[in-house]
Amino acid sequence: MAQLPPGIRFITSFSRDQWYRAFIFSLTFFLYASFHLSRKPISIVKGELHKHCTASHEVEVNSYKEYAAQIQPVKKPSNVSQCGWEPFDKNNYKQLLGALDYSFLCAYAVGMYLSGIIGERLPIRYYLTVGMLASGLFTAMFGLGYFYNIHNLWFYIMAQIANGLVQTTGWPSVVTCIGNWFGKGRRGLIMGIWNSHTSVGNILGSLIAAYWVSTCWGLSFVMPGVIIAVMGIVCFLFLIEHPKDISCSCTPSSSSKTFLNGACRFRVQMPTLNAKETSKPQDPEMQHLLIDSENCSVSLNSSTVVTGEGKHGTSAISFLGALRIPGVIEFSFCLLFAKLVSYTFLFWLPLYITNVEHLDAKRAGDLSTLFDVGGIFGGILAGLISDRLEKRASTCGMMLLLAAPTLYMFSAVSKMGLEATVVMLLISGALVNGPYALITTAVSADLGTHKSLKGNARALSTVTAIIDGTGSVGAALGPLLAGLISPSGWNNVFYMLMVADACALLVSLKIL
Repeated sequence: MAQLPPGIRFITSFSRDQWYRAFIFSLTFFLYASFHLSRKPISIVKGELHKHCTASHEVEVNSYKEYAAQIQPVKKPSNVSQCGWEPFDKNNYKQLLGALDYSFLCAYAVGMYLSGIIGERLPIRYYLTVGMLASGLFTAMFGLGYFYNIHNLWFYIMAQIANGLVQTTGWPSVVTCIGNWFGKGRRGLIMGIWNSHTSVGNILGSLIAAYWVSTCWGLSFVMPGVIIAVMGIVCFLFLIEHPKDISCSCTPSSSSKTFLNGACRFRVQMPTLNAKETSKPQDPEMQHLLIDSENCSVSLNSSTVVTGEGKHGTSAISFLGALRIPGVIEFSFCLLFAKLVSYTFLFWLPLYITNVEHLDAKRAGDLSTLFDVGGIFGGILAGLISDRLEKRASTCGMMLLLAAPTLYMFSAVSKMGLEATVVMLLISGALVNGPYALITTAVSADLGTHKSLKGNARALSTVTAIIDGTGSVGAALGPLLAGLISPSGWNNVFYMLMVADACALLVSLKIL
């Protein structure tokens, strides 16, 4: 008999359950990356909506129109202002751009509290699909203002509000789904890697938006809108909400050699182990993530009450019931301040780089992606450290303690040249996004499966929504405050961010 090819041996070395877990991990990663991909364009386009006027602006605008007419079929609107896109071409442009951010984030914060409660009462696949299709529509709607020559501020504000509301379907849904499939073994590291979808989405959104920002900024919104809508269709076709949804029999078998996992019940073909061998401790990741799923295994002597309220045999938790879970309120307020800092960078960093480094909108957008590259490493590092220490709050506090002085250094060093800015973007991204990533993923999943819930995994959606909804209040305040404070100088914006980091640190100390 011929030896199997190496590729086939690699494929067959993993169980069916492991392949399903890897698939869900990858699918939810790209689904939520598309959400952040569609949020990023507004920060890139800000530099194009308002331009710094020069004495020779008429010549520049005329040459721009000729260039745009040559490279694109869409004609540049004839009444475009020499200082940008009306109404953002006035001196109060920072306040108007801040109003756009605040509209989206305020709607997102309010909608998030409702989204988790609604999401755990509806099939996740349908709920997430509708949200992604609607988000694609409203993201593209903002860009259509360019093609239809719309200069009404309220049109853009309403597009942001609608998009903020429908985007709340994303986070509770994907966290609940990933929580259903993965146990607690090394949850910090696994979710730290998984949460890099935030930074990956920001990077892709920056690159896509920057490609068209200087020639046809409407496409900077339309293309991300199309992408998230397509991913919504992918979600409808492929997302598996729970391991039991693929005809898994979760009834314990009479044979002691049959293991229950998230995908199905399977018999492990291995020699019989003696008592000494079975008593040896197993690797937590293998035990919780690959073989034994706490969501599917049923204890023989446990009393499981099956109700008609929940799809998987558990009733949904109330809003007040979720608040009573130890740590939910404290981590919610810690995330409020941490997310305030992160989202201020998300929405204002490209404009800050444009003003300080005197770069055009495209180059500033490309450079801002380094902050998200640092965020990827920060999220993974935070998860790894928290798993080793087995203390989420200590890890958050340690990174927040380092973040505040780093922000001060960033404000000072960024004025010294491009090379220094690159280094500080990477370091700041890691320290700012690390605590934010840890709280929104591993901490939320830990609290959503807290022992006080007695196995009610359906509470995860509500707990996640409460924590992220409170954090989104900070996300709404950060860009708004940046828009109000920045006219008095960018240094004052960084002072505000340092104060927010200090407040997050105080809350994390209270948790300790």
